[in-house]
Amino acid sequence: MAEQPRAKRRNTRQELIEAGIAEINRYGVTDFSMRRIAQTCGVSCGAPYKHFGDRKEFIAAVIEHVNGQWKERQTVLLETYAGDTKAQIVEMSTGYVQFLVENPHLRAILTLKDEEFDNVYHKMRGELSSPTQQLIQRYCEENAIPPEVRRRKVYVIRSLIFGAAIQFDNGELEYGPDTLQIVHDSIQRELELP
Repeated sequence: MAEQPRAKRRNTRQELIEAGIAEINRYGVTDFSMRRIAQTCGVSCGAPYKHFGDRKEFIAAVIEHVNGQWKERQTVLLETYAGDTKAQIVEMSTGYVQFLVENPHLRAILTLKDEEFDNVYHKMRGELSSPTQQLIQRYCEENAIPPEVRRRKVYVIRSLIFGAAIQFDNGELEYGPDTLQIVHDSIQRELELP
């Protein structure tokens, strides 16, 4: 007798995280409802607590999930441009813009401002952009660029990243290869300025 194929096992934790992202996008952290998320996933009201313990752990898991998705892309970019700090900065910054635009449901987590969003969550969220800042620091050290110029470069490059993402999102710039190249070239130009 042939063996019956197993039914695909449900990944409830992953479903809850994805529903948590949608919940934060729609309601923010203040009105984040584990009951609503459970209902969306078709599980009992107690199911989220089995996977996350409490509301704060759930929100932390959502942020860790977002961090993990970006870190995967970062790793590929860093390895592709290994040995060239300037190229790593430019490509990672441009890649971050793409990540933000192509994953609008994740961007809400990255730009989240909420009274309840304490320093732990802020630190976790900051992990997404800290590698770029570290690369700029390294680039400035490699090129003997003074600290006040480094601070300007960090500010300008971060402004270009988030400004581009917002402009793509609201339609001020059409998202495509030509406009991404403008972002890419602008970041590269900032690194070349004294």
